[in-house]
Amino acid sequence: MFARLLILLYAIVSYAVFLASFLYALGFFSNSLVPKSIDAGGPTNLSEAIIVDLLLLGIFAIQHSIMARPIFKQWWAKILPVPCQRSTYVLLSSLILLLLFWQWRPIPTLLWKIDGIAGWLLIGVYWLGWLLVLASTFMIDHFDLSGLRQAFFALRGAEAPGQAFRTPLLYKIVRHPLMLGFLLAFWATPEMTAGHMLFAIMITIYILVGLQFEERDLIAQFGTTYQQYRQRVPMLLPRIFGRSQAGASR
Repeated sequence: MFARLLILLYAIVSYAVFLASFLYALGFFSNSLVPKSIDAGGPTNLSEAIIVDLLLLGIFAIQHSIMARPIFKQWWAKILPVPCQRSTYVLLSSLILLLLFWQWRPIPTLLWKIDGIAGWLLIGVYWLGWLLVLASTFMIDHFDLSGLRQAFFALRGAEAPGQAFRTPLLYKIVRHPLMLGFLLAFWATPEMTAGHMLFAIMITIYILVGLQFEERDLIAQFGTTYQQYRQRVPMLLPRIFGRSQAGASR
């Protein structure tokens, strides 16, 4: 019983760190509410800023990519209890994000500045992106994604059942509304600097490449069901015009 309580405590601590990193991200990318943001920091030369920022993004991408792969999960299960795996993934991801926020080197060269109604519209799109991110996690299972569900099942001495394939709400419009939300949040800004652009470009490349691996894993897990879902629903960009009536009938 003591071990089960430790697993639950570990999951709660991991979730608290995740929550702190998520809340800080809201201010970091909007240059508001936090002491250090993507465009705020001490002076540094351009080459140093680019190298450090790319290294930070690389650490984040490598950790996310490796730990999300089924082969790593199978190896990991030999040394770490299964109920702790998701919490550990969340904890390490959150700590790396906090490291990125702390060590990020701004490149303040202004690429565009949009005032007036258009600027406020971009701010609205920014917050809409974060709302999509949060809402998407609850549409699937927020507490499973954060590792808390697995810990609560472990406390009861049971194994968390596998997740069935579902396509609720936004998942009927695009296959990855979570990633769409991130892209909106990272690109929608009335003041785009070179440093912010560097982050947005690199994270967009990472998301597009990472989704290919994720979809391959989903096909391996759900087979024909997911392949049919891919044919019906676009990956990131909603269809503005529906299919023809004949196409829908077919």
